[in-house]
Amino acid sequence: MDMTPKEIVSYLDSYIIGQYEAKKAIGIALRNRHRRMQLEPSMQEDIMPKNILMIGSTGVGKTEIARRLAKMMNLPFVKVEASKYTEVGFVGRDVESMVRDLVMASVNLVKSEYKEKNASAIESYVRKKIIEKLLPPLPSGASEQKKEDYKRSFERMSKKLIDGELDDLTIEIEISKGLGEFNDATMPPEMIKVQESFMKILSSKTDNIKKEVTVKEAKEALKAEASEDLLDFELIKAEALDRAQNGGIIFVDEIDKVAVSAKSQSRQDPSKEGVQRDLLPIVEGSDVNTKYGVIKTNHILFIAAGAFHVSKPSDLIPELQGRFPLRVELNSLSEETLYKILTQPKNSLLKQYEALLGTEGVELIFEDEAIREMAKVSQMANEKMEDIGARRLHTVLERVIEEISFCADEHNGEKLIVTKELVNEKLDSISNDEDLSRYIL
Repeated sequence: MDMTPKEIVSYLDSYIIGQYEAKKAIGIALRNRHRRMQLEPSMQEDIMPKNILMIGSTGVGKTEIARRLAKMMNLPFVKVEASKYTEVGFVGRDVESMVRDLVMASVNLVKSEYKEKNASAIESYVRKKIIEKLLPPLPSGASEQKKEDYKRSFERMSKKLIDGELDDLTIEIEISKGLGEFNDATMPPEMIKVQESFMKILSSKTDNIKKEVTVKEAKEALKAEASEDLLDFELIKAEALDRAQNGGIIFVDEIDKVAVSAKSQSRQDPSKEGVQRDLLPIVEGSDVNTKYGVIKTNHILFIAAGAFHVSKPSDLIPELQGRFPLRVELNSLSEETLYKILTQPKNSLLKQYEALLGTEGVELIFEDEAIREMAKVSQMANEKMEDIGARRLHTVLERVIEEISFCADEHNGEKLIVTKELVNEKLDSISNDEDLSRYIL
C-alpha cells in the first residue's frame, strides 16, 4: 500500500490517541521501505531499514501502533517477547524462531489473499463436486435433448445449493486422510527435514476415506480440497518469502528485560547478554533456514520496545544499540488522554461495550461526566500503583458495568444510562481503600 507518512499518522490517529512522535517515526520508516523498492536493485541492497526502539510504560500504545500498521499495510507481522528467548544452549526458544514465525505469518497472509482472489473458482469447484453427488451422471451417448435437460437440472440444483436449500441433505464424499502440513515454524531446519522425510513415507500409505456428511459440512470440507487443487503453493511460498524479506515487521517487546543494568549482579545476566548477542546477527542481516526456504533478514523492519524502568537503553550491548538508530519515547497517559481513549477511537472501549450489550437488546448510554470520572479514577490508580496505561480502563469500566452486564437479559428493550453517581458508587469504596484498590483496580 502506497501511503505517505502523513496518511499513516492520520490512519493511526483513528485508533490510537496521542504518541505523535512514535507514529511519525514509524510512518517515515515504512515510507522509506516503499521508496527503497523504487530504486535500482543494486542500490536497494545497500539501503538498510532504520529500526526503531520505543521507550514507554506498558499500556501507552507501543504494541497497538505496530499491530495497526501491519494490518493497514497488509504486511507480515509478528510480536515476540525478548524475555521468552534464551541464549543458545539454555532451555528456551531459539532466537531464530522469530524469523520462522514471520515467514509462517507471511505464508498465511498470502494464502488468504490467493483464496480471496480465487473465491469464485473455489465456489464453482465445490458446487460442481456436490451437485455431481446429487445428480446421477448422464450415460455415455446421451441424446442432445437429455444433455439439455441435464444442464437445466444442474443450474436449478446449483441455485438451490447457493440459496442453502440443500444444506440438510446427506451425501457421501471422499476426504483426504493425509496428515496435512505441520505448522510449527519454530522447529530447527534439521528437524524440519526429518519431519518432511517421515511425511513422504507416511503420505505414500494414506488414502482418501469416504464419509457421509451434510451438504453444509461438505461445502467446508471441499473448500480445503479446492484450495489445494486450484492454488499454486510454490508460487505462494515464493511470494510469502519475498514479502517477509522486504516488508516483514518483527516487534520485539520487553527488550529491556534482556538489558544488563550496570547495577545488576544477577546470575542470569550472562544469559541475558547471550540473547542480545544471538539477536544481533538477525537484526544486522543473516540467512535463516525455514521450512519454506532460506530468508534473508537484512531488510526486515525490527521495532523493539520496553519500559526501561530498571535498565536504560544504554545498558544494551553497543552493537545492538547501533542497530536501533531511531529512538522514540512514548508519553505516560494523562486524565485527558484517557478520556479521549474512551471516546474517540473507532474501536473505543465504550463502543465495544455498547455493541456487546446491544446484542441483548440493551441500549447502553454513558454520560460525559461518567466517562470523565472513569478517566480520573484510572489516572489516579496509575499514579498510586503500577502505571499500566490504558489497560487500567478495562478494569475500571468492567467494575462499573459488571452488574448491568450480569443482568442484561432482564433489561431487554431498555435504555440504561451510566451516570457519574453510578461510577462513584461502584468505585469510591475501592479507590479510597489503597490495599483493596491494589487488588481490584
